[in-house]
Parts: sequence; C-alpha cells; structure tokens
Amino acid sequence: MSRSGADVSVVLSSSSRFLCFCLSLLLIFLTSSPNADAVDSNNFKKCDQSAFCRRQRNYKPTKSPYVADLSTLSIIPNQEVSIKITNVENSKLFHMQLFMLTDNTVRLKVNEASPIKPRYEVPDVIVKNLISTQFSASKQEENKTVVVTSGNHKIQLMADPFRLDIFTEGEPVFSINSRHMFHIEHLREKPTKEGIKQDKKSEEGGGGLGAAITGLFRWTEDGKREPVDSEDAADDGNVEDAGAAKEEGEEGKNEESNIEKRDVEAQQEEEEDGGDSLADHPDNQDGMWEESFKSHRDSKPRGPESIGADVSFVNFAHVYGIPEHADHFALQSTIGGEPYRLYNLDVFEYELDSKAALYGSVPFMIGHNSKRTVGMLWLNSAETWIDVDSSKDSRGVMGTVFGYFAGEDVPEVNVHWMSESGIIDIFFFLSPTPRDVMNQYTSLTGMPYMPPHWAIAYHQSRWNYNDEEDVKSVDSGFDENDIPYDCLWLDIEHTDGKRYFTWDSKKFPNPEAMQNNIAAKGRKMVTIIDPHIKVDSGYHIYSQAQSKDLFVKNAHGSEFQGWCWPGNSAYLDFTRADVRAWWASQFTSEFYKGSTPHLFTWNDMNEPSVFNGPEITMFKDNIHHGGWEHRHVHNLYGMYLQRATAEGQLVRSNGNERPFVLTRSFFTGSQRFGAMWTGDNTAEWSHLRYSVPMLLSVGLGGISHCGADIGGFFKNPDPELLTRWYQAAAYQPFMRAHAHIDTPRREPWLYDEIYKNTIRESLRRRYELLPYWYTLFYQSHKTGLPAMRPLWFEFPQESEIFASEDSFMIGDALLVRPVVDPGTTSTTVFLPGTQGWYDVDTCMKFPSPQSVSIATPLQKIPVFQRAGTIIPRKMRVRRCSTLMLNDPITLFVALDSKGKADGYLYIDDGHSMNFEKQKQFLHKHLVFENNKLSSSDISLDMYKTESWLERVVIMGARKPSKITLDTDGVQSDLGFVYDASIQKLTVRKPGVNVGKNWTITIS
Repeated sequence: MSRSGADVSVVLSSSSRFLCFCLSLLLIFLTSSPNADAVDSNNFKKCDQSAFCRRQRNYKPTKSPYVADLSTLSIIPNQEVSIKITNVENSKLFHMQLFMLTDNTVRLKVNEASPIKPRYEVPDVIVKNLISTQFSASKQEENKTVVVTSGNHKIQLMADPFRLDIFTEGEPVFSINSRHMFHIEHLREKPTKEGIKQDKKSEEGGGGLGAAITGLFRWTEDGKREPVDSEDAADDGNVEDAGAAKEEGEEGKNEESNIEKRDVEAQQEEEEDGGDSLADHPDNQDGMWEESFKSHRDSKPRGPESIGADVSFVNFAHVYGIPEHADHFALQSTIGGEPYRLYNLDVFEYELDSKAALYGSVPFMIGHNSKRTVGMLWLNSAETWIDVDSSKDSRGVMGTVFGYFAGEDVPEVNVHWMSESGIIDIFFFLSPTPRDVMNQYTSLTGMPYMPPHWAIAYHQSRWNYNDEEDVKSVDSGFDENDIPYDCLWLDIEHTDGKRYFTWDSKKFPNPEAMQNNIAAKGRKMVTIIDPHIKVDSGYHIYSQAQSKDLFVKNAHGSEFQGWCWPGNSAYLDFTRADVRAWWASQFTSEFYKGSTPHLFTWNDMNEPSVFNGPEITMFKDNIHHGGWEHRHVHNLYGMYLQRATAEGQLVRSNGNERPFVLTRSFFTGSQRFGAMWTGDNTAEWSHLRYSVPMLLSVGLGGISHCGADIGGFFKNPDPELLTRWYQAAAYQPFMRAHAHIDTPRREPWLYDEIYKNTIRESLRRRYELLPYWYTLFYQSHKTGLPAMRPLWFEFPQESEIFASEDSFMIGDALLVRPVVDPGTTSTTVFLPGTQGWYDVDTCMKFPSPQSVSIATPLQKIPVFQRAGTIIPRKMRVRRCSTLMLNDPITLFVALDSKGKADGYLYIDDGHSMNFEKQKQFLHKHLVFENNKLSSSDISLDMYKTESWLERVVIMGARKPSKITLDTDGVQSDLGFVYDASIQKLTVRKPGVNVGKNWTITIS
C-alpha cells in the first residue's frame, strides 16, 4: 500500500473510541480516492516557511566573519590537522579538524569549541574503520595559510577569512566558504528580560557581556576589519522583522487566537518593563525558539543550532545525487526558486520537476567532468536544504582565480548546504573515476546488501489481495498464462485491524498453509509491517513495547501518540539498539504467528508518517534516546526500521538466510539493509519518464536495488502505458507491479492479447537476464557500483551525455532506451563510445558514436549490447527463478573492432549466507581474445553447480572452419551455425559445466 493521510489536526484521547473510528473512516475516505487531485503542496514547507532555512539562505555577508587562528594550529602526524576558528562578529570559537584518509578521502569536521551542550553527530552510518594516511603540513605566516599535502592531493587553508581549497593533481576541485556562506549558529541560553536588563547595565558601564555581543566588526573599503560601537552595529545589523515568527503560524487555525493573545501580552509586558524587548534581541529572532506551521507549534527548547556551508565544485558544470527528488538527473539551478530539500516525508501522488522532499534522503553529491569525478557526503540527518547555482555571477574566489590563470572560462557549480542542527561533517572523495568515487563512498557507508536471487525477479502486488482464495487465484493465473513471477505481496488489509505481525482470521485463516502452497512452486510472499503500533492494551506488540518503555516520547516526556492507519498509534524509538533488538525478535515464528521462512517484509510509512503531525510526520520536539529531539534524527528513522527488520529476518534463520526488506524511507547507509522503491507514483506517462532519473539518482546514492511501481500506484494506466512500463521495468533493478485499492485489477492476463503477450515477453526478457543481473548485484555488493548507471558512468569523457536521462546502462554491457510517450513508433537513441553496439533483438551492429532511429512498435524498446562485452543468459524461462537455478547458460559475446570481449559470471545457491560465511560461490572471468573464448576462476571454486554451457552466440564474428572445446585437458569438436548477413556465429551445446575452467577455440 503506501498512502499518506490528510493533515488531520485533532488531538484525541485514547478513550475516544467512537470518535477515533469515525475520524479514521473519514480520513481514509478523503485520502484514498485514486481520482483525487495530486498532493497539496501547501501541506509541506517551503524554505521561507522554515525559520532556519530563511536565516541561512539570507546569510550573505560581504566577507565571511570566520577567521582561523594560525597560532592554534595543531598537527598530529599521520592523524589530523586542527585549528581554532573564531566568528569575529560574536567572538564564538569553533574547532576545525582535517583528516587525510586512505582511499583518497578527506574529512572536514567543525564543531563548537565549548558548546553549552553537545551537538548531534550522526551515528551508525560510517562503517569503515577510518585510517589516516601520510601527509605533510606547513604554516605560511606571510600569506596566512596552512598547506596540507598527501599524494596527489593538496589542501590549502586560508586564515582570514577562513576558506578551504582542495586540489587534486594540481587543479582545484572543491572550495569551501569561497562565497562566505559558512555559518554555524552556536548553542545559547534563551534570552530573558532580566538578562537583557543586565546586559544594558553592562553596556552602559562600557564592558562585560554587552561589549562581547555588540563589539562587532565591519569591513572597510580597503578590505580591513574595524570595530564598531553598539549603536552602529544595531544600525548595520541584519535583524529581520520581529513579526516573522508570528506570520509563520498565521495559517494555523486552531492556535491563531492563542498566538495573537500571547503576542499582545508580550508587548504589554515589554511596555511595562520600559522597552526591554525580547523581540528585538539578536538571540531571539526569526523562529529561533519556537515556530509554527499550520496548526503545529515546534517548541525548539535548544534554540537555534543550524549550520550552513557553501561548497564549490570547481571546474564542473554538472552535479548529481542527493536523492530523493522527482526531478532531473543532473541537478538544476535553484536560484530564484526553492532549494532541494532532504526531509523524509509521506508525499502521495507527488509532483514532478520538483525539488520538494520525498521519502528518502541521501546527502551525497557527485561532480563529473570529462577529466575526473569527485564526490562529497554532507553527513547530517536533520532537515536539510540545498541551493545549487552554476551561474557565472555566483563563482567563488577559487574558481575565478583558477579561470584567470587557466586563461579560459572555467565552469563551477556552487552548492549551499543548510541543515537545522548538527555539526559540519563532510567527506570529500577525490579519486578520478566514477567507479572509484562510488567505491570510496560505499566503503565508508557500507556496501549494498546481496539480495536473494528470487528478489531480483518479478514481484506482484496490490493494495490488497483480498483473502486466501484471491491469493490462490492470482498465483494460478500466472501459471495458466505462462507468465513468470517470484513473489506475491499482501498489504495492510491482511492484518487484524492494522495490527502488524497479525492476520485477519476471516480472510486469512490458514496463513502458513497459504505460504507453503506458494513456496511449493518455488515462490515467496511478502507482508507489510509499518512502524506505527496501534494503541491497544490487548495487542501484544503494543503492550510489550509499552511495558518496556520502547516508544518515542513527546516534548513533555510522555508516550507520543499520533494518527496512522490503525488510528491512534505509538511509534517505536528505533534509534535505540535495544528497541531494534526487541523488534528483530518479533520475526521468529514464536512471536509472528502464522509466518514461515518463506515470508519476507515490506516497511512502509517509515518517514515516519503521522497523519495528524506537522507535514504528515513526527513533531520535531519529540524525544528519542539520549534526550535527542526528533529534529536531530528524523532522516535516520526509516533506515533504522529497515535495519531492525533485516536483522529480524537474520535472527529468524539463525543468521543463515539472506533477508529481503523493501523500504520507502531511506538514508545514507540504507543500501546495507535492502531495497527501496520510489513510493506513490501515478499512472501517467510523465511518471514513467521520471522513473529513470529518479532511479539513476538513487543508484548514485549507493542503493543499487531500487525500482518504481509498474503502472503507477495511483490512477488507472491505459494498456499501452502499462505495457511500456513493464518493458522499462524489466531493465530496472527492482521490478514490482503495485496499485491502489480503488484501481481496477491489473494482472497481465486481464488485457487484450497484444498487451498480455508483450508483457509476458518483457518478463521473459527479465528472467533470461537473471544471470547477468545476479552477477551485477554481486559486483555491487563488493564494489558499490550501481547496477543501473548513467551513460557517463561508462563513457566518462563524452560531455554530450553528461545531462542524458532518457537512456541508461545496466552494468557496463547493456544500453536501454525506454519508450515513454504514447503512440511512439520510432525512437532516437544516442550510442556513445567508439566500438559500436549490437541490437539485442536482431544482433545487427550499429557504429558509434551516433544517434540512430529505431522502429519501436508496441512490442519493442531499444536495447543494445556494447561491443566488447559478454553477457550470460538463461534461455529456458520457467514459472519462477528458483526453478531455473541449475538451468544451462547461454553466453552472448559482442566483439569489438579488435575482436575482443570480456564479462563475468557469478553463481551461488541464491538464498543463504554461505557465499560469505563459507565462500561458497563461483566467480568466473569470461574472455574472448585471439579467437579463443575462455572461462577462468576469479576466486577459488567453493561451490558446485549443475548449470552447463548450452550455447555461445558471437556477434561480429567471421565464419569459422572448425571449433573445439578444451576442458580438463580433453579436446572435442563443437557444432555451429553462421549467419553471414549479420555476422552471427552460434556455437552449439559445448555441454561443459560452467564451474569448470575451459577454452573454446575458433579456427
């Protein structure tokens, strides 16, 4: 399922049973209609409705007031460089640390030197043991710089104002604070009238705290700083309208009169106190201590603590990443519009061409040009806004200087990161290629999980399959129509009143037998389990969690309760390790009654979704483990749930079986725990089109196993759209059909023959390619490379494809161009590279680089195999992938201009952890060179397979006179067929076990 609720701003007691029931029905009625208008964007904040975003975005000093004190420089050899930085406008001191790490990675951390309370630092995301590499560091007093060098990399710290420039191979790639937007709001005590009076007395006495606060500096025309007195500082200060915080809350109908009353009372008190106004105090501005959105008030007990920094990608014209947004693949300029937002939210039927927040957040960005690739991770789990600006007028100091000396116009993308809380914690990845950068990033945050083999096949879902008879009928329908599938899904209606880990006893009286019947055919099932727990003392999950005090607390320290599908719900605090462990224990058959080892899990609504919360999520001042507010951990919540669920499946199998968990909400590191999908999309051609850039961005965020619901969750796709969507999804990493409860049924056999047959053929293509997909997922698990890649990932020097998003690569071998417009009969495809491409349907070769027009009737989308690659397939498609495990392999060899090709084949048992625990797998390197095709071990052969080599198809070959097979020292002749019209050679039945090393020689 996956539907968000309306913004029901009602506070209800747990005893209001009838009211709860009525409102729940009304809520579902109002929000579930598939014909309803798209998301109401007014339910979600814009930057100018977020106080910290306003402050950070408006922070534009002529020159940065942050100055590094060279006298505090500390160099710990081969560990770190540190220095103190002062904001000279308020004398606040900060501690900067610089780490030169192995794998060409640099880490920058800046925190308050002595904060009045700890600032949040993100845990559980960095999995790598960080090791510093050798470096040299020197201080240059004459130009007030510190230079740190390590290998090909150099970092130059400018002291006044503070700026950090990062060079690789002598050229700048990053510059931090070159646009003077670096800004950390220090933690402070909330101002009081008594404190203001005391400050005024101190100021009148000529010193004390007043001098510390108002003894500011200003820049003179000749670039020097000079102190100003308090009166001038007040005149020059950038103090915003004291009514801004009040204006934010004017939309909140329930509290509007109370707000106005408090404002009037405050004004009266100020007048009585002789004008000692809190509203005018610099530490009490612009929503610092509380703010409102609609009817919701955020108390902000810690006050302002936002951070911001400008990072320039020097000599780059394109940057990518920071999923999840329904926008273009190459990030667009936000100047004059809304910044990109990272704040996990339940957004249904989301708008396209939008920088608005969606379900997941990965604050990782990649810059790419024809010479190199770089990346940066902004490690922060709070609400984050990101401005992107590539205009010439915005260039910083470093880019301007570099362009001047280079004697050319140097592009630059300037990125302004703004987060509500935390510290400055940035990792810079400096290796030169896309592969290197992805490996650096995933080595740091965790390699993508290795999915079970069945999970990369086709999944059938809808909200909801009604009962056990419906499940049986749908399962049989696939067999009767000779359409393969591997997994059937059940949404929230399978439960007893939206109580997760339970079954509706009337609709699903025998869940174990149902699962076992499905499993007898080699298939699996998935049930949905969300994080909101129905408040019901008779519900074992709630009662146990309550007795153990496992739930998130509200701002007053009591159990937080909000509205979601079950009605009144409590939310487990998954930031706690003991809560995750308890949750994991619930997946055993002892506690999850009616479950079997064939049942897997779907985590939805885990942003978390709270129907009557601000922006349909949890209140920011709720309290988590350690006293941290929800604002600090918000974007981590969904990842923690998926992690706990995956750990639960491991507990269930005593660590022997691979888990499968699909999540909607995610963060950096989520790739370690399972798959994701793009949420509540719509049955429109535009949503099919945008699935490509969205998934490409997610893949660059490290999450390789990702997909979009086939056909669109909302509304009703016409048969052509549905068919084209199946064709595209067959070449996307996670393949699932899913639909809203009020949409007509969409099983493929319900459509006319031409559509049913084309959908069947699309699914057969998916199943034929499963050996290639499985090999790619193993590669992803070991190296971090996404299975679905942008064209420039494989052709990094071809600038004309840097913004391409209509085509994509699967691995390094297949180029796919989905058809995303109705009535299309011809499609133009750009083929990059110089070695050419082969149409996978016809084996006809096309030279490259060039654009080609391909006939695309309903039955075809353009897919090409790259010259110089070898792809393994299984051509005997069965009703599910499990039954194909030991089926024979066919190799498709696409020769390049030198008559060469290579590829890989990975095989294991498809389900257990033995591939890691006992190294039971096969990994073969396939090479065609000098008219010989060979298969050799990459690692020691520890797995025995029954699969054998059925045939070899060689494209671009010459007609041979003889073909022989050599294995175990024994030679045998092989039969073949040659098609001279397309230069295709088919070698028949080599018959050798694919686990062996062998060579086929073509004479």
